[in-house]
Amino acid sequence: MYTRRQTRVVRVGDICIGGGHPVAVQSMTNCNPHDANALIEQVRQLASAGCEIVRLTVPDAEAADVFKQVRKKSPVPLVADIHFDYRMALAAIAAGADKIRINPGNIGSEDRVRQVLDAAKAAGIPIRIGVNSGSLPKDLVVQYGVSAEALVQAAARYIELCQRYDFSDLVFSLKASTVTLAIEATRLFAEEFDFPQHLGITEAGPGELGIIKSAAGLGGILALGIGDTIRVSLTGDPVREVEVAYRILQAYGLREYGPTIVSCPTCGRCSVPLEEITARVSEALKEIKTPLSVAVMGCAVNGPGEAREADIGIACGPNGGLLFRHGEIIAKLSEDELIPRLIAEIRQFSGRNN
Repeated sequence: MYTRRQTRVVRVGDICIGGGHPVAVQSMTNCNPHDANALIEQVRQLASAGCEIVRLTVPDAEAADVFKQVRKKSPVPLVADIHFDYRMALAAIAAGADKIRINPGNIGSEDRVRQVLDAAKAAGIPIRIGVNSGSLPKDLVVQYGVSAEALVQAAARYIELCQRYDFSDLVFSLKASTVTLAIEATRLFAEEFDFPQHLGITEAGPGELGIIKSAAGLGGILALGIGDTIRVSLTGDPVREVEVAYRILQAYGLREYGPTIVSCPTCGRCSVPLEEITARVSEALKEIKTPLSVAVMGCAVNGPGEAREADIGIACGPNGGLLFRHGEIIAKLSEDELIPRLIAEIRQFSGRNN
């Protein structure tokens, strides 16, 4: 039985992270941090795609001013991404950030970290501590190498620092571009601490390669019951990250994101152009928002039986095919009737009449 690990709860705007709440989907803008209009538009696009928390980089004072403008018009909570300059963290908090993301190791002295913690505490917002395999403290690399132990020890060091100043409203991310390293680090952290974890496979890459790597890594972590918020890091349009994140979560039954297709691999028993048929069904499903499972099977052997859990589906044959719901055959149809009838049934099933 799949069981999620329980953590403390952290609130980011109106989104609760941890404590059994739904895994929150995040992404990050990739346009000019000084272009308020472009940022506002991209944040709105991400929100429309289902993104629940959006992160913006704040590299300088001008970007902090722009962040304030974007925050006023954002429909979702915003996170300020801070590196190197602790003053930008202070400026982002003053600009209304719902959370900030920092790596305490790259923003300077302990006093600078303390100022950021004090400001976040006064504003009532959490901090995500980002621990990455590529920016570990040198002494930990000497002692442990670039390893899961080094990542967890770095996180433990930052926890101790934050708690020294009575700040524990924290989310942690232990990221690596190596899938197995990310899985092991998040597992070890979860065994020792109850802070919520933000999941990601950093620098996963472009397109299909990035999706496969993210699915392998994030799926491995989710299978352990770990993860409270997630970002799929792809090279390109961040809106694509949102869809992929939901699809990964949907595969684990953690979130819903419209229909899914169950389709068999093609083999010698298949006597129809299954790839073409599946593409037609996929296109029709784009207008459906209801979460349902649709099976498109290439023959009667793997049809109703192996796709029994699907809400609705077809099993194709040389002279037509079978239409079924939850494994029960409801009609035998000719080849010409099969796809139109399936689409009509899907629309009826989802409450659509057109």
